[in-house]
Amino acid sequence: MNTRPDIHDRLAASLKEARKSKGLSLDAVAKLSGVSRSMVSQIERGESSPTVSTLWNLTQALQVDFAGLLEGRSTPGIEVIRAEAAPVIAGRGKGVRIRILSPAEAAGEHEVYDLGFDAGGTLVSDPHGPGCREHLTVLEGVVVVVSGEDTQRLGVGDTARYFADRPHRIEAEGGPARAILIVQNS
Repeated sequence: MNTRPDIHDRLAASLKEARKSKGLSLDAVAKLSGVSRSMVSQIERGESSPTVSTLWNLTQALQVDFAGLLEGRSTPGIEVIRAEAAPVIAGRGKGVRIRILSPAEAAGEHEVYDLGFDAGGTLVSDPHGPGCREHLTVLEGVVVVVSGEDTQRLGVGDTARYFADRPHRIEAEGGPARAILIVQNS
């Protein structure tokens, strides 16, 4: 039994339903997604199968996820990433765990990380792009922040804002530590 036409039909119907539920015209979806009006129309009529890139652009414009598109669901009003599902950056620093809290589309503009340091853990970073700034808030323990020639010691609740377009580092002092790091314009 060939289920391909069934998936194709569900995709076409879900795209049309998502567009109409948002009150968007074909022209509006084309403008938001960068997909031509004629292509959106052909996909909705089931006359064309979208590429992954086209489908991604349409799902972003309609605020629908891939699975939701096939099942006819919209992206929920509250998106939850469970702790165990948050992406982790490995191989950076020594004795530090870096969980990515920001969405992928924020990369380079406004990135948010949960940093967990073992005692003596250190995160050493090369300079980011010109004008890049970091905002670090300590949740547990004590950390030392070094940006260029400047050094500051931070305790629980303290926030440091510093330029990250020069060599910089964060290190746990006297035991484990945890902090939230926001990177702007990296």
